Amino acid sequence: MPEIATATPQMLRRVNAASVLAVIRSSNAVTVSELMEATGLTRATTISVCEDLMARGWIRELENQRDFGTYQKGRPARRFELDESAGCVLGIDVGVLKTTVVVADLRGNTTGRASKPFRAQEIEAQERISVISETALLALEAAGAAPEKVLAVTVGLAAPVDRDGNILVSQPFWSLFDVGLKKALHDLHGWAVLLENDANLAALGECWRGAGSGVQDLAVLLAGERFGAGLVESGKLLHGSRGGAGEMAYLDMVEGVGSAEGLAALARLWAAEALAGKSKTTLRTAGTREVTAQHVFAAAAQGDKVALGILDRLSDRLARVVSTMAIMLNPELVVIGGAVADSASVLLEPTARKLATYTATPPRLAASPLGDAIVGIGAVRHALDHVEKNSLDLALRRV
Repeated sequence: MPEIATATPQMLRRVNAASVLAVIRSSNAVTVSELMEATGLTRATTISVCEDLMARGWIRELENQRDFGTYQKGRPARRFELDESAGCVLGIDVGVLKTTVVVADLRGNTTGRASKPFRAQEIEAQERISVISETALLALEAAGAAPEKVLAVTVGLAAPVDRDGNILVSQPFWSLFDVGLKKALHDLHGWAVLLENDANLAALGECWRGAGSGVQDLAVLLAGERFGAGLVESGKLLHGSRGGAGEMAYLDMVEGVGSAEGLAALARLWAAEALAGKSKTTLRTAGTREVTAQHVFAAAAQGDKVALGILDRLSDRLARVVSTMAIMLNPELVVIGGAVADSASVLLEPTARKLATYTATPPRLAASPLGDAIVGIGAVRHALDHVEKNSLDLALRRV
């Protein structure tokens, strides 16, 4: 029979501190009485824990309420709140052609942001690391935060990442992201760095601040250049044994799909095919520029027949892709995210109609309201989760 650990005074103090901090983190200003009610702790213990958390730098005490006329008689209640400026987190979105860094305070409010392009798709690891590090410092400068204030960094990568943060490099494209970034950023700045798949982070962001709020079973489909999915089942991210859950190379074998090319890539391809013929279309007004997905959606909104035909093909392709996920995973909701999310909203209704012909369990569809910030928002949430889980082991640096 396994031994039952004996509760020590140190263990109890830690449990009590974690309980109080969790309540304060999820609230605005709270009184000692409110903390007692939420945690079940005595007044003396609650006050002792709050004073310890203040000494550590996690919370602050607000002004005496009598000064503002709230109390006329009796002892005014002591009120505490999270010091959201005690540290910050970074959410980093590393794509093939650029990187974007978001700085957020301890309540998740964005305080700074910066983006920089990579010189080319295939560059040396050190150059990629250098660009990411420089972008992070620019974002911190925009936020008015010192690098020493960073408590955690989450990096989203366009490659499978397992539960332990290891990148799957069985495909040449995925190996572009295996540059030793975790160790490099720690060596350069002393930061705790977590790696995660970009679509998984998109799913976290959507659950936190997007269309997936309150949904326990959903898929977020990044649908721009290539299809990729972040999957949430019973409120938890699915990774698979090697981080490959949500990878969509299987679409090569799906009838009527044939590849994992996303909506933006397909819109460009089908527009180019139409322009190579003699069809009359306003898409020709793009001149020598490449016709983009945005051009196609805009032309369709003006009633252009060629563009409307492309949208019909896109909705059918999207319906087939979503139906495979519905059959295998049965999510309640599929959110279309990424750079095409804003334009893709016009595809939802025709896609939903076609879904019923491909699957007996069609999910609800939604376009993400987070736009191309979806991965960065999810990365911030992931980093905050790490901070919240490890708060009592983190040393806040006074800068």
